[in-house]
Amino acid sequence: MKTNIKSLLVACFLGSGIAATTISCSDYLDKEPDTELTTEMVFDNRDKVYSWLSYVYNIIHNPDKWALTADGYEVFADDITPSMRWQQWDWGGVIPKIMGQWTINSTWGGNLWHMMPRYIRHGYIFNNMVKAMPDHELPQSEIDNMKNEVKFLCAYAWWQMAENYGGIPFKPDYIAPTDFTLSELMVGQSKFDDVVDYCDQQMLEAAMALPAVYDDPSKYGRINRIMALTVRSRMLLFAASPLVNGNQWYVNYVNDKGEQIFNTTYDHNKWIKAVEACKLCIDEAERAGYALYVEMGPNGKPDPFMSTYNVHIKRWSEGNHEITFPVTKGNSYRDTFLRTASVREYGGGNGLGVYQGLVDAFFMKNGLPITDPNSGYTEEGFSTVVDDRSDETTWEYGTGVSGEVTSRGTYNMYCNREPRFYNAVSFHGSWLAVGNRKYNFFLNGRDNIQTSSPHDSPQNGYLVRKSLNVLDNYLTGAITDRQGFTYRLAFTYLDYAEALNEAYDDGGRRAEAIQYVNRIRERAGVRKYTFDPVELTDQEFIHIDNTQAEVRRVVRAERRVELCCENNRWYDIRRWMEAENLPEMCGDDWGMNAQGRNQSEFFQRTVFQTRVWKRQYYWMPIYIDEYEKNPNLREAPFWVIEEEE
Repeated sequence: MKTNIKSLLVACFLGSGIAATTISCSDYLDKEPDTELTTEMVFDNRDKVYSWLSYVYNIIHNPDKWALTADGYEVFADDITPSMRWQQWDWGGVIPKIMGQWTINSTWGGNLWHMMPRYIRHGYIFNNMVKAMPDHELPQSEIDNMKNEVKFLCAYAWWQMAENYGGIPFKPDYIAPTDFTLSELMVGQSKFDDVVDYCDQQMLEAAMALPAVYDDPSKYGRINRIMALTVRSRMLLFAASPLVNGNQWYVNYVNDKGEQIFNTTYDHNKWIKAVEACKLCIDEAERAGYALYVEMGPNGKPDPFMSTYNVHIKRWSEGNHEITFPVTKGNSYRDTFLRTASVREYGGGNGLGVYQGLVDAFFMKNGLPITDPNSGYTEEGFSTVVDDRSDETTWEYGTGVSGEVTSRGTYNMYCNREPRFYNAVSFHGSWLAVGNRKYNFFLNGRDNIQTSSPHDSPQNGYLVRKSLNVLDNYLTGAITDRQGFTYRLAFTYLDYAEALNEAYDDGGRRAEAIQYVNRIRERAGVRKYTFDPVELTDQEFIHIDNTQAEVRRVVRAERRVELCCENNRWYDIRRWMEAENLPEMCGDDWGMNAQGRNQSEFFQRTVFQTRVWKRQYYWMPIYIDEYEKNPNLREAPFWVIEEEE
């Protein structure tokens, strides 16, 4: 293959966690004496081999919670809400989409349809041409490892396309020859299950050939067994879910060959495959030393505040072995997230908030939802006491005093809530640690000045806090260099719990599912669930019914709070086909009254925007230019051409 390298590489990216050698993008395009650089020359040069591999690693997107304004996964769901006034700077075009202004002419910052095939092609070329160079410190063992990394990455790229678009042109293990005809590239869409089956096989083969943890710490971030098994198990969970498993909505959605793209006949075995995949991932992870991140509190039990805070701050090297899919690129996105969620006084955009629905989803400190009459929840009025939990935590981000969670005068809606709430949401009267003061979201208060810069203000009285280092200061550049990640072990525990409950309508297997939910709740400092009878005053357990429906309810409720603001909610509400049933996805969105100047005006549930949801939004549309190029493509379900007229 003496292909000119310029025809192959459109762009390159460094810093993707390929630790061995990195060189500049321009090095790909350097000319050798009297000739252009060819692919053969690349694969005869150790440095360029690593740079080619680095380019393929672009298949891993930036850490989701750091890239909110770029591709918008979080903003598509009902956890995080950006200032509507940011639409003029909306890089990914997300804000108009959630308001119903989404058509097949709309671009999207995620750019998967355009870029993933390029990365896949480069991955296939890499695995075809890479070879050992023992004299240049590139032994066969490293080549074998690289090829398995790339095997997984290419499957991951295919899956990211399928997860977002549903029906995709799928031609695996194929590299177009230099003398190809255009008709060879006009590939129609394959059946969704065929894509999943291929990716399943590729991911599993790659995973079991890779180490669970690299002995060389400089290789941290390169694909390992646990990373591959985590993605595989989540893919199979999606494939078992109602959206793509027996969904009658798509009975008429066929490809150019007349085949149904989605199997509209329910296959229960898919849930069993998801169970087995999750359990394999958990077993391999725990055997290799992965575990939920826990810090111990003054009472000798897990400190729920410090544990649920530092799981997003600490690195693997600092003892955070919950990270199962690290991402070692994208620090600029980390800074963007900090800026959008920080107040203006410290250089922030001050407009990345959360929905009232997420606030309401968090449990009370006794582990009950706010809708339970025994939860102790009250909404009106203000606290008259300090919530002192110094017996269980040294956390000082509630009032500035170690162990104090809320101070006197806090609105009762925010009092006596579970620890995860206080690490996820900044509300009026909560502690702004970097400023050593309380947030003031009253109109024209310190953190809600709408006169000179109205777009940089919280539109519903909240800012997101989860995953931020609360002492970071964007204004001065004092920003913690910390680890990005896409998944952690808690994801797989809750995936396993859900899959178990759906696969086996059996009391014993439901009990096992609840055990994994309880691991999460114990770390979070809330009471665990049991099927056994207990008193309402029991300090350790909450009774739930031993039924599939009840376990489904508590698993979904736990996913909502434990995994919030981590690119999980969009994944869940799509595969559950729940988006159109959620008020804040397709109707009025609520919060506090950001136009209120005092307590009586501000602390009122107020509609700040109204969203639009259409059934076609479950899948990304094929962009009109791509659709018109290829007569064998079929637009995603319910997206119709007449929308553009």
